[in-house]
Amino acid sequence: MKQPLLIDFDGVLQIDNKIIEDTKILFDYLKESGRKACILSNSSLYGEEELKEMFNKAKIKIEIPILTTVDTSVNYLQNNYKNAAVYVSENILKYFNDFLEYQNPEAVLIGDIGEKWNYTLMQTIFEFINNGAKLIAMHKNNFWQKPGRGIVLDSGTFVHALEFATNKKAKLIGKPSRIYFESALKKIGCSANEKFIMLGDDLISDMEGAKNLNAETILIYTGKTKPPLSSSEKKDIDYEVKKIKEVVEILKNKG
Repeated sequence: MKQPLLIDFDGVLQIDNKIIEDTKILFDYLKESGRKACILSNSSLYGEEELKEMFNKAKIKIEIPILTTVDTSVNYLQNNYKNAAVYVSENILKYFNDFLEYQNPEAVLIGDIGEKWNYTLMQTIFEFINNGAKLIAMHKNNFWQKPGRGIVLDSGTFVHALEFATNKKAKLIGKPSRIYFESALKKIGCSANEKFIMLGDDLISDMEGAKNLNAETILIYTGKTKPPLSSSEKKDIDYEVKKIKEVVEILKNKG
């Protein structure tokens, strides 16, 4: 049986807010080969619905399951909390309407709010946590490649600051948490006990996170990570590629 493939979305299939043309090459290979695959998005900017719309606009038929931190965060809140103070971008706030509470929340969920971060907001969240609210992070990415802007701070930077200030560890929903990889594999009928392949552009969220589950890893240089890398940075990487066509060749050679 072919090893299942987990595919990071941002920086791999989407670059500068556009689905890259080579995506179709990968999708065609997956359909023809029968290799199971799941698309993972660590972004807190869109859910599965928005991702599918991006593929539709690019006129690429999407037949592969999608797992996003947005949808996973909603499920986590539903199963664990009655309410939460939710700090996410306005376009996905609709997913959390049933939980919103900004007076005495049971939990604080942090996603991407761009340049809305400030001292007053950090102090408010700090007080919520000290009063017993649980800190939940959609992801802990320190930076990301913003279209038209370049490298910018991501929400993980502020999560780490809150962890330091409160001496409390955030519950991590997205990559590189083990539960996120396991959820993706379960979605395609596989188990984390089986060997799988991770394709991504992030050394921590993708490469290190997957390698912790004994996966094979493929780093692609189309996103946030750029060569050359030091030997320590390469410790969790099995293959390095510059484009998706190379990924397809690797997968074909693996049978």
